[in-house]
Amino acid sequence: MRSQAGITMIETLLAASILAIGSLGMIGLVIGSIATNNRNKIDSTQTMLAEAILEQVNSTFNGNGTSALTDCAGTTWTINTTIPATHSVGAALSGASIDWTQTSPPAGYQMNYSVITPCLGTGAVQGVYDVRWHLDQIGTSTSYLLTVGAKLKNHGEGNLNFSLPVTLRVLSGV
Repeated sequence: MRSQAGITMIETLLAASILAIGSLGMIGLVIGSIATNNRNKIDSTQTMLAEAILEQVNSTFNGNGTSALTDCAGTTWTINTTIPATHSVGAALSGASIDWTQTSPPAGYQMNYSVITPCLGTGAVQGVYDVRWHLDQIGTSTSYLLTVGAKLKNHGEGNLNFSLPVTLRVLSGV
């Protein structure tokens, strides 16, 4: 018999073991990819909602009125653009961002926007987002700083699987 006649059982088991260990290592990459994809979806939705509120306020901004936005559940939310004599109104700020520890933002400056797929259909609820905004008058001018924030309700923050709230700011004028 020749010693080079074929592959032995030991060589086959060793190759299968190496393949199995390599495949198990890939499972961690797949799980990490799924978590990142979910976080990116949440980030995109939060940014879209913050931009929608920012554009709604900016387009109807007259300093003394309201506009409305309807979410995917059919709920119509009032967006207040009234500037009071205090020159600052809306959800509380923490530095340059929305303060998410505030339990009761003023009416007209916060909404719980429902995202359903397909929108206005009978699909599954993808999430409920807490969206808040704040208006500051710049000095005595007719220019205002609008701060809008959005975050997915009822999830952890700051770890690998969950995204942080989104905050957008823009200068606007009447």
